[in-house]
Amino acid sequence: MAKRQANVYYDGFIELVEYACRASRVLDKILRDFNIDNIKDNIDEMHSIEHSADMHKHTLMEKLAREFITPIEREDIMMIVQKIDDVTDAIEDVLLQVYMYNIRTILQGATEFSEIIVKCCEMTKNVLDDFKNFRKSKTIHEHIVFINDLEEQGDRIFVHSVHSLYQTSNNPVEIIAWTSIFNSLEHCCDVCEEVSESIETIMMKNS
Repeated sequence: MAKRQANVYYDGFIELVEYACRASRVLDKILRDFNIDNIKDNIDEMHSIEHSADMHKHTLMEKLAREFITPIEREDIMMIVQKIDDVTDAIEDVLLQVYMYNIRTILQGATEFSEIIVKCCEMTKNVLDDFKNFRKSKTIHEHIVFINDLEEQGDRIFVHSVHSLYQTSNNPVEIIAWTSIFNSLEHCCDVCEEVSESIETIMMKNS
């Protein structure tokens, strides 16, 4: 019974990160096949994913509030749930900024970023897949290191993209808009890394 109860949380983490993976793939497709005429439909699709993730988060939190015994510390479960949800929120925020700034043409750096974000989310899911049996896992540390590498790639894309923007654009509105969007894209990588770092810390506490 205790094992089944524990699995509810570990499986819940995986289900929650699957929403982030789905959101990342949607964002990547939207940016690659961008059509300004579809932006409101794109936002609705993304918000549906984010809303479903929020509902799942609340379900896990409600269960946690009723539990007396948990597989890891209650505060750690809350932290993991919130940080995974932050990933989906961050991805949605990118698309909202594209809409708010009335972006009509997607810069190359944005699609380079979206590809990295998809990989970050997929690797974060791999970490959470292994987390249930982390003491026996031979791959979880490799996945965590790979996320760190992806985040560093994101940093390099950010620096290059912003430099290129200031080098090639004379439009101050475009510069402000895209600097903000690139910041948001980088944040998506950062929050994935925060999930993996949190998992690593919890593993150390429970080893």
